[in-house]
Amino acid sequence: MNASATVPSAAPIDAAAHDPQRAIHALETTIGRIVQGKDDVIRLAIVALLADGHILIEDVPGVGKTTLAQAVARAMGHSFQRIQFTSDLMPSDIIGVSVYRQRDQQFEFVQGPLFAHVVLADEINRATPKTQSALLEAMSERTVTVERTRHALPRPFLVLATQNPLEHFGTFPLPESQLDRFLMTLQMGYPAPSVEKALLRAAGDIRQLLEDTVPAVDTGALQALQQRARAVHVAEPLLDYLLALAHATRDDPDFALPVSTRGAQGLYRATQALALCEGRDHALPEDVKRLAVPVLAHRVTLKRGSGDLDDKRAAIERLIATTPVPV
Repeated sequence: MNASATVPSAAPIDAAAHDPQRAIHALETTIGRIVQGKDDVIRLAIVALLADGHILIEDVPGVGKTTLAQAVARAMGHSFQRIQFTSDLMPSDIIGVSVYRQRDQQFEFVQGPLFAHVVLADEINRATPKTQSALLEAMSERTVTVERTRHALPRPFLVLATQNPLEHFGTFPLPESQLDRFLMTLQMGYPAPSVEKALLRAAGDIRQLLEDTVPAVDTGALQALQQRARAVHVAEPLLDYLLALAHATRDDPDFALPVSTRGAQGLYRATQALALCEGRDHALPEDVKRLAVPVLAHRVTLKRGSGDLDDKRAAIERLIATTPVPV
Protein backbone atom coordinates (compact mmCIF):
# COMPACT_ATOMS: atom_id res chain seq x y z
CA MET A 1 0.00 0.00 0.00
CA ASN A 2 2.94 2.26 -0.64
CA ALA A 3 2.84 4.45 -3.72
CA SER A 4 3.07 7.86 -5.25
CA ALA A 5 1.91 9.30 -8.55
CA THR A 6 4.86 9.13 -10.92
CA VAL A 7 5.54 8.31 -14.52
CA PRO A 8 5.96 4.67 -15.61
CA SER A 9 9.39 3.07 -15.55
CA ALA A 10 11.76 2.70 -18.47
CA ALA A 11 11.33 0.09 -21.19
CA PRO A 12 12.67 -3.46 -20.57
CA ILE A 13 16.42 -3.81 -20.69
CA ASP A 14 17.67 -6.53 -23.05
CA ALA A 15 21.42 -6.14 -22.43
CA ALA A 16 21.50 -7.18 -18.77
CA ALA A 17 24.36 -9.58 -19.39
CA HIS A 18 26.54 -6.70 -20.57
CA ASP A 19 25.30 -3.99 -18.21
CA PRO A 20 23.92 -5.68 -15.07
CA GLN A 21 24.12 -2.53 -12.95
CA ARG A 22 21.81 -0.67 -15.31
CA ALA A 23 19.26 -3.50 -15.20
CA ILE A 24 19.43 -3.77 -11.40
CA HIS A 25 19.04 -0.01 -11.05
CA ALA A 26 15.99 -0.14 -13.32
CA LEU A 27 14.44 -2.85 -11.13
CA GLU A 28 15.08 -0.87 -7.95
CA THR A 29 13.75 2.35 -9.45
CA THR A 30 10.58 0.71 -10.77
CA ILE A 31 9.77 -0.98 -7.47
CA GLY A 32 10.80 2.11 -5.49
CA ARG A 33 8.22 4.26 -7.28
CA ILE A 34 5.52 2.06 -5.75
CA VAL A 35 7.11 1.03 -2.44
CA GLN A 36 8.64 4.16 -0.95
CA GLY A 37 11.06 4.47 1.93
CA LYS A 38 12.00 0.76 1.89
CA ASP A 39 15.25 0.74 -0.10
CA ASP A 40 16.81 -2.04 1.97
CA VAL A 41 13.76 -4.29 1.62
CA ILE A 42 13.70 -3.66 -2.14
CA ARG A 43 17.41 -4.49 -2.44
CA LEU A 44 16.92 -7.77 -0.58
CA ALA A 45 13.92 -8.66 -2.78
CA ILE A 46 16.05 -8.13 -5.88
CA VAL A 47 18.83 -10.24 -4.34
CA ALA A 48 16.32 -13.06 -3.98
CA LEU A 49 15.25 -12.63 -7.61
CA LEU A 50 18.82 -12.82 -8.87
CA ALA A 51 19.48 -15.86 -6.67
CA ASP A 52 16.38 -17.56 -8.16
CA GLY A 53 14.82 -17.89 -4.72
CA HIS A 54 11.38 -17.52 -3.20
CA ILE A 55 10.45 -14.72 -0.80
CA LEU A 56 8.34 -14.77 2.36
CA ILE A 57 7.16 -11.36 3.60
CA GLU A 58 6.01 -11.45 7.22
CA ASP A 59 4.50 -8.50 9.05
CA VAL A 60 1.27 -7.13 10.46
CA PRO A 61 -1.58 -6.40 8.03
CA GLY A 62 -1.62 -3.09 6.22
CA VAL A 63 2.08 -2.22 5.92
CA GLY A 64 2.51 -3.03 2.22
CA LYS A 65 3.37 -6.74 2.00
CA THR A 66 1.03 -7.42 -0.90
CA THR A 67 1.98 -4.16 -2.62
CA LEU A 68 5.67 -5.10 -2.51
CA ALA A 69 4.88 -8.49 -4.03
CA GLN A 70 2.78 -6.90 -6.77
CA ALA A 71 5.45 -4.28 -7.46
CA VAL A 72 8.14 -6.95 -7.86
CA ALA A 73 5.90 -8.88 -10.25
CA ARG A 74 5.14 -5.76 -12.30
CA ALA A 75 8.83 -4.85 -12.49
CA MET A 76 9.66 -8.32 -13.81
CA GLY A 77 6.99 -8.18 -16.51
CA HIS A 78 6.25 -11.90 -16.32
CA SER A 79 2.95 -13.74 -16.11
CA PHE A 80 1.43 -13.17 -12.69
CA GLN A 81 -1.20 -14.87 -10.55
CA ARG A 82 -2.45 -13.94 -7.12
CA ILE A 83 -3.86 -16.66 -4.87
CA GLN A 84 -5.71 -15.59 -1.74
CA PHE A 85 -5.09 -18.33 0.82
CA THR A 86 -8.05 -19.18 3.05
CA SER A 87 -8.93 -22.03 5.37
CA ASP A 88 -11.17 -23.67 2.75
CA LEU A 89 -8.66 -23.48 -0.13
CA MET A 90 -7.85 -26.93 -1.55
CA PRO A 91 -4.63 -28.12 -3.24
CA SER A 92 -6.50 -28.56 -6.53
CA ASP A 93 -7.50 -24.89 -6.38
CA ILE A 94 -3.79 -24.07 -6.66
CA ILE A 95 -2.33 -26.80 -8.85
CA GLY A 96 -5.25 -27.59 -11.16
CA VAL A 97 -7.42 -30.61 -11.89
CA SER A 98 -7.88 -33.34 -14.47
CA VAL A 99 -11.18 -32.94 -16.30
CA TYR A 100 -12.79 -35.72 -18.32
CA ARG A 101 -13.59 -34.63 -21.86
CA GLN A 102 -16.55 -36.66 -23.09
CA ARG A 103 -15.89 -35.79 -26.71
CA ASP A 104 -12.32 -37.07 -26.63
CA GLN A 105 -13.06 -39.74 -24.00
CA GLN A 106 -9.96 -38.85 -22.04
CA PHE A 107 -8.83 -36.73 -19.12
CA GLU A 108 -7.27 -33.33 -19.72
CA PHE A 109 -5.23 -31.46 -17.14
CA VAL A 110 -6.48 -27.93 -16.55
CA GLN A 111 -3.72 -25.78 -15.09
CA GLY A 112 -4.32 -23.87 -11.87
CA PRO A 113 -3.01 -20.42 -10.96
CA LEU A 114 0.31 -21.92 -9.88
CA PHE A 115 1.30 -22.04 -13.57
CA ALA A 116 2.67 -18.52 -13.78
CA HIS A 117 6.13 -17.01 -13.61
CA VAL A 118 5.29 -15.05 -10.48
CA VAL A 119 2.80 -16.39 -7.93
CA LEU A 120 1.63 -14.22 -5.05
CA ALA A 121 0.56 -16.51 -2.22
CA ASP A 122 -1.30 -13.92 -0.17
CA GLU A 123 -1.67 -14.70 3.56
CA ILE A 124 -0.24 -18.15 2.99
CA ASN A 125 -0.54 -19.11 6.65
CA ARG A 126 -4.34 -18.81 6.58
CA ALA A 127 -4.52 -22.06 4.59
CA THR A 128 -4.43 -25.51 6.17
CA PRO A 129 -1.18 -27.50 6.22
CA LYS A 130 -2.57 -29.80 3.50
CA THR A 131 -2.98 -26.89 1.11
CA GLN A 132 0.34 -25.33 2.09
CA SER A 133 2.08 -28.60 1.23
CA ALA A 134 0.83 -28.33 -2.35
CA LEU A 135 3.59 -25.77 -2.90
CA LEU A 136 6.49 -27.97 -1.74
CA GLU A 137 7.32 -29.71 -5.02
CA ALA A 138 6.66 -26.56 -7.03
CA MET A 139 9.02 -24.42 -4.95
CA SER A 140 11.78 -27.00 -4.82
CA GLU A 141 11.69 -28.64 -8.26
CA ARG A 142 9.63 -26.16 -10.35
CA THR A 143 7.25 -29.01 -11.25
CA VAL A 144 3.96 -30.39 -9.97
CA THR A 145 2.77 -33.99 -10.11
CA VAL A 146 -0.88 -34.76 -10.77
CA GLU A 147 -2.02 -38.38 -11.07
CA ARG A 148 1.58 -39.56 -11.53
CA THR A 149 2.24 -37.11 -14.35
CA ARG A 150 4.79 -34.34 -13.87
CA HIS A 151 4.05 -30.92 -15.27
CA ALA A 152 6.81 -28.33 -15.65
CA LEU A 153 6.19 -24.83 -14.35
CA PRO A 154 7.26 -21.71 -16.28
CA ARG A 155 10.83 -20.52 -15.85
CA PRO A 156 11.74 -18.39 -14.09
CA PHE A 157 9.32 -19.37 -11.33
CA LEU A 158 8.99 -17.27 -8.18
CA VAL A 159 6.70 -17.59 -5.18
CA LEU A 160 6.14 -14.35 -3.29
CA ALA A 161 4.26 -15.23 -0.12
CA THR A 162 2.89 -12.97 2.59
CA GLN A 163 1.93 -14.05 6.06
CA ASN A 164 0.57 -12.45 9.19
CA PRO A 165 2.19 -13.04 12.59
CA LEU A 166 1.17 -16.38 14.10
CA GLU A 167 -0.62 -14.76 17.02
CA HIS A 168 -3.20 -13.32 14.62
CA PHE A 169 -6.57 -15.06 14.44
CA GLY A 170 -7.06 -17.83 11.89
CA THR A 171 -3.42 -18.60 11.05
CA PHE A 172 -1.61 -21.94 10.75
CA PRO A 173 2.16 -22.14 11.27
CA LEU A 174 4.13 -23.00 8.16
CA PRO A 175 5.90 -26.37 8.51
CA GLU A 176 9.69 -26.39 8.67
CA SER A 177 9.92 -28.04 5.24
CA GLN A 178 7.89 -25.18 3.75
CA LEU A 179 9.91 -22.46 5.45
CA ASP A 180 13.16 -24.04 4.29
CA ARG A 181 12.11 -23.56 0.67
CA PHE A 182 11.96 -19.78 1.01
CA LEU A 183 15.30 -18.18 0.29
CA MET A 184 14.65 -15.30 2.67
CA THR A 185 12.09 -13.69 4.91
CA LEU A 186 11.54 -9.94 4.73
CA GLN A 187 9.78 -7.61 7.14
CA MET A 188 8.29 -4.33 5.95
CA GLY A 189 7.96 -2.35 9.18
CA TYR A 190 5.97 0.85 9.47
CA PRO A 191 6.92 3.70 7.12
CA ALA A 192 8.66 6.85 8.31
CA PRO A 193 6.21 9.65 9.21
CA SER A 194 7.11 11.73 6.15
CA VAL A 195 6.62 8.75 3.85
CA GLU A 196 3.35 7.78 5.51
CA LYS A 197 2.05 11.33 5.07
CA ALA A 198 2.80 11.15 1.34
CA LEU A 199 1.09 7.77 1.15
CA LEU A 200 -2.10 9.17 2.62
CA ARG A 201 -2.21 11.83 -0.08
CA ALA A 202 -1.44 9.36 -2.85
CA ALA A 203 -3.66 6.52 -1.66
CA GLY A 204 -5.99 6.80 -4.63
CA ASP A 205 -3.14 6.45 -7.09
CA ILE A 206 -1.86 3.07 -5.90
CA ARG A 207 -3.86 0.81 -8.19
CA GLN A 208 -3.38 3.04 -11.21
CA LEU A 209 0.35 3.28 -10.58
CA LEU A 210 0.65 -0.50 -10.48
CA GLU A 211 -1.34 -0.88 -13.68
CA ASP A 212 0.73 1.79 -15.47
CA THR A 213 4.08 0.34 -14.45
CA VAL A 214 6.23 -0.72 -17.40
CA PRO A 215 8.45 -3.79 -16.74
CA ALA A 216 12.07 -3.00 -15.99
CA VAL A 217 13.42 -6.30 -17.37
CA ASP A 218 12.18 -9.04 -19.64
CA THR A 219 12.60 -12.80 -19.25
CA GLY A 220 15.92 -12.91 -21.08
CA ALA A 221 17.33 -10.02 -19.07
CA LEU A 222 16.37 -11.59 -15.74
CA GLN A 223 17.88 -14.93 -16.68
CA ALA A 224 21.06 -13.15 -17.80
CA LEU A 225 21.26 -11.41 -14.42
CA GLN A 226 20.81 -14.74 -12.64
CA GLN A 227 23.64 -16.25 -14.68
CA ARG A 228 25.89 -13.30 -13.85
CA ALA A 229 25.09 -13.73 -10.16
CA ARG A 230 26.09 -17.40 -10.26
CA ALA A 231 29.44 -16.38 -11.77
CA VAL A 232 30.38 -14.12 -8.84
CA HIS A 233 33.55 -15.41 -7.16
CA VAL A 234 33.38 -16.63 -3.55
CA ALA A 235 36.86 -17.14 -2.13
CA GLU A 236 37.65 -20.28 -0.15
CA PRO A 237 38.07 -18.49 3.22
CA LEU A 238 34.73 -16.74 2.71
CA LEU A 239 33.05 -20.06 1.92
CA ASP A 240 34.53 -21.47 5.12
CA TYR A 241 33.11 -18.48 7.03
CA LEU A 242 29.67 -19.02 5.52
CA LEU A 243 29.75 -22.68 6.49
CA ALA A 244 31.00 -21.79 9.97
CA LEU A 245 27.83 -19.74 10.53
CA ALA A 246 25.65 -22.64 9.42
CA HIS A 247 27.59 -25.14 11.55
CA ALA A 248 27.38 -22.83 14.55
CA THR A 249 23.62 -23.36 14.64
CA ARG A 250 24.26 -27.11 14.81
CA ASP A 251 26.74 -26.83 17.67
CA ASP A 252 24.86 -24.23 19.71
CA PRO A 253 22.62 -25.80 22.41
CA ASP A 254 19.99 -23.06 21.96
CA PHE A 255 18.99 -24.38 18.53
CA ALA A 256 16.54 -27.28 18.34
CA LEU A 257 16.48 -27.21 14.53
CA PRO A 258 19.70 -25.83 12.98
CA VAL A 259 20.37 -24.54 9.47
CA SER A 260 20.07 -27.20 6.77
CA THR A 261 22.35 -27.72 3.79
CA ARG A 262 19.64 -26.08 1.67
CA GLY A 263 19.89 -23.06 3.96
CA ALA A 264 23.66 -22.86 3.52
CA GLN A 265 23.23 -23.14 -0.26
CA GLY A 266 20.68 -20.34 -0.14
CA LEU A 267 23.07 -18.09 1.78
CA TYR A 268 25.80 -18.84 -0.78
CA ARG A 269 23.56 -17.92 -3.76
CA ALA A 270 22.23 -14.81 -2.03
CA THR A 271 25.79 -13.69 -1.21
CA GLN A 272 26.71 -13.92 -4.88
CA ALA A 273 23.60 -11.97 -5.89
CA LEU A 274 24.22 -9.20 -3.34
CA ALA A 275 27.79 -8.78 -4.55
CA LEU A 276 26.48 -8.35 -8.10
CA CYS A 277 23.95 -5.76 -6.89
CA GLU A 278 26.82 -3.89 -5.24
CA GLY A 279 28.74 -3.82 -8.53
CA ARG A 280 31.37 -6.41 -7.63
CA ASP A 281 32.49 -9.66 -9.27
CA HIS A 282 33.51 -11.11 -5.91
CA ALA A 283 31.78 -11.55 -2.57
CA LEU A 284 32.90 -10.08 0.77
CA PRO A 285 32.35 -11.09 4.41
CA GLU A 286 30.04 -8.08 4.75
CA ASP A 287 27.71 -9.67 2.17
CA VAL A 288 27.42 -12.84 4.23
CA LYS A 289 26.85 -10.89 7.46
CA ARG A 290 24.17 -8.70 5.88
CA LEU A 291 22.25 -11.70 4.52
CA ALA A 292 22.64 -14.25 7.31
CA VAL A 293 19.60 -13.03 9.26
CA PRO A 294 17.04 -12.78 6.41
CA VAL A 295 18.25 -16.03 4.84
CA LEU A 296 18.74 -18.19 7.93
CA ALA A 297 16.49 -16.95 10.75
CA HIS A 298 13.21 -18.38 9.45
CA ARG A 299 14.78 -21.82 8.96
CA VAL A 300 15.79 -22.47 12.58
CA THR A 301 13.87 -23.46 15.68
CA LEU A 302 14.96 -22.48 19.18
CA LYS A 303 14.74 -24.76 22.22
CA ARG A 304 13.56 -21.91 24.41
CA GLY A 305 11.46 -18.86 23.65
CA SER A 306 8.24 -18.17 21.84
CA GLY A 307 9.47 -19.18 18.42
CA ASP A 308 8.91 -15.61 17.30
CA LEU A 309 10.91 -14.54 14.24
CA ASP A 310 12.47 -11.70 16.22
CA ASP A 311 13.89 -14.22 18.71
CA LYS A 312 15.37 -16.25 15.87
CA ARG A 313 16.86 -13.15 14.29
CA ALA A 314 18.50 -12.25 17.59
CA ALA A 315 19.96 -15.76 17.87
CA ILE A 316 21.49 -15.54 14.37
CA GLU A 317 22.84 -12.06 15.09
CA ARG A 318 24.55 -13.45 18.19
CA LEU A 319 26.29 -16.09 16.06
CA ILE A 320 27.39 -13.44 13.56
CA ALA A 321 28.94 -11.45 16.40
CA THR A 322 30.84 -14.47 17.77
CA THR A 323 31.96 -16.25 14.58
CA PRO A 324 35.45 -15.21 13.45
CA VAL A 325 35.52 -13.31 10.15
CA PRO A 326 38.23 -14.22 7.59
CA VAL A 327 40.88 -11.55 7.04
